[in-house]
Amino acid sequence: MPSDPNTERNGDVKPDQKQARGFTRQFATAMELPFLMVGTIVVGGLIGFFLDRWLHTKPFLMLIFAALGFFGGVRDVLRRLPTK
Repeated sequence: MPSDPNTERNGDVKPDQKQARGFTRQFATAMELPFLMVGTIVVGGLIGFFLDRWLHTKPFLMLIFAALGFFGGVRDVLRRLPTK
């Protein structure tokens, strides 16, 4: 649309705006990654905890699923990091 305020489509983005957008994306990624890591470990541990209670195999499945959550979190963090 001609009245679209999005200057990125027109190609006339100022360097300071481009730098600010890059900083904002980096900051958002930096704030997201710790929650991603903790979330995957907690979800894996909870799945293992409830399977342990159901199957009466006390800490084994919780440790296994928490480790799987850790490795899944590391994989997802590495996938989300920008590459150059």
